[in-house]
Formats: sequence, C-alpha cells, structure tokens
Amino acid sequence: MHPYRLYVQSYASLAGLGTHLPLGDLPLRPRPKPGSDAPKVLLFSPHPDDECIVGLLALRLMRESGYRVINVAVTQGSDPGRQEARLAELKNACAFLGFEVQQTAPRGLERVNLAAREQDPVGWTDKVRVIAKLLQVERPQVICFPHDQDWNSTHVGVHWLVVDALRGLGTSLECVTVETEYWGQCDDPNAAVEAGPEDLADLVAACSFHVGEVRRNPYHLLLPAWMMDNVRRGGELVGGQGGAAPAFTFATLYRVRRWRGGQFERFYPGGRMLPVGQPAATLFQ
Repeated sequence: MHPYRLYVQSYASLAGLGTHLPLGDLPLRPRPKPGSDAPKVLLFSPHPDDECIVGLLALRLMRESGYRVINVAVTQGSDPGRQEARLAELKNACAFLGFEVQQTAPRGLERVNLAAREQDPVGWTDKVRVIAKLLQVERPQVICFPHDQDWNSTHVGVHWLVVDALRGLGTSLECVTVETEYWGQCDDPNAAVEAGPEDLADLVAACSFHVGEVRRNPYHLLLPAWMMDNVRRGGELVGGQGGAAPAFTFATLYRVRRWRGGQFERFYPGGRMLPVGQPAATLFQ
C-alpha cells in the first residue's frame, strides 16, 4: 500500500467514526455573558442550522472580542410540521455556542424568496419591515447574511430581505456587513477566517443539535472537509491568484463590506486572512 492510500483511508475511517457520535446530547459549558454595552452581531440565518455552518466569524467575535451574537431565525424551515421542533433544536444549538435567538414570527417568516419579492410586493414589504425593525432596535455593529448567489432560494431571499431593509433605513444605520456562503460559492470573497480545532469542533457539535435534519443527512460531519476546501479556494480568491496558500487547515470565506451613507462600500483593499491568535475584531480595522 502506498502512503497516499493510507492517507485517504484515514479520512474514510474518521468519517465512519463520526456516524457513531451522539447527536446533540452534549452538556452545556458555563460561558461568560457579554456586557450590556457589548457590540452586537446579528446573524440572519435562512434556516435553523445555518448559524452553525457559517457562524465561525460570529463565534470568534464573541469569544475573542467580547461581541454579543444574536441569531435571527428568519425562517424555521418550510415544513409546518417541523417548525416548532426546528425552533427547539435551534435554541439548543445556540445555547451550546452561547448565541442568543431572535424569532421573526411565531413560526418564522414564510416565502422568503425572489418569487415572493417579485409577485407579492405587499407581503414582501411586511417582511422587510420585520427585519428593518430588528436593525433599528438592536443597532448592530456587524450583520451576517448570505451573499446574493448562494443558490438556495431562501438563502438568496434572505440576502435581498436584508438588503431591502438596509435600503429602507438609508443613512440612519452604519454597520459592517459580512456576506456568507454555503450552497453557492461567492465569486469575490475578501476574508478567509481560520477555524481552530476547538471552535470547529464546537460548530460541528452545535450542528448535531439539529437532530431531525442531520439524521436525514449527516452534513455536520462534512463541515471540516468543507472548511478544508475553503482554504484551497481562499488561498487564491482572497490571497490573490498565484499567491501562497495560508498555513490554515480549516477556514470559512466571507465578503466583508460596510453599509454607510445608504450604500455598500469596501473599506479595505484586496483580501485579508484572519489566523487563529489574532483577535477577530481586527478584521474590521
């Protein structure tokens, strides 16, 4: 057997081991609560579980820079029979990470997609008002939401829901915007955020609290592999074509901009790498 066969077989063995790990049945650890004046991150999640998949930067901001993270459950999934259960799973996952949960409606918003935006302008405006009110009340320093080509119809819908809310607020709000990717890759990310083993393990564990979903498809076990591929992509897309790959094993890619003066602006040239050991908030400096 040549060494690369053993290398690949080791990956396969690890994946098999993961199928025997508990789903969500993990003790919560005591965590310091952010101060009342802590800067806020609003993480707009299209579905319960997105907070675990794309939430690395939010998690690092909370742990390293004292931010308060509020996960906004834009929807609670499209299956009415699962919406209450998905909310319970979401609360458990967020409690494990130390995130707060903010609902948008008792069962989440419905029909958050481009078709509804185009065909039901009155209903869409009502949904935009919900998001705009959250932004006005919370006055976040950072907001996270999907980029405009994230493939899944609800992910794309959440992008435009947040953008329309920002446009409605105009110049009354200034914040850092962090666009996330999962289903569809962002063509021009400008930040690669390294995940250390502890943070990544906690994100995988938190994702396992979404028991009803990962029993159907154990995608939580593939989160490390996805983050490894992000390092491959990020070395060129963020670091520059032909540049040296960062010495990361795991990373998440983001498009970081600022909403100011009623429009998006890029507030640093090129791309940035955020390694473990460098406080997460320095990404915005």
